[in-house]
Amino acid sequence: MKRILSGRKIGLLAGTRVALGIGIGLLLSRRLSRRKSGVLGFALASAGALSTIPLAIAIGRSPSVRDRRSAA
Repeated sequence: MKRILSGRKIGLLAGTRVALGIGIGLLLSRRLSRRKSGVLGFALASAGALSTIPLAIAIGRSPSVRDRRSAA
């Protein structure tokens, strides 16, 4: 089923994925000191993961293409 997403929701979704990816990358990286990469990586990964939950709920509630056609 296709969902209709606004540009804002797409941007938020991309932002959460970027934060999560960078956070995981920092946790796995060895370029920064272990403490700096751990704190920063954990913060970004947590923010990306936690912000995904309400966004996923909002996307799940957005109308699908089928719902919009039947309403017209």
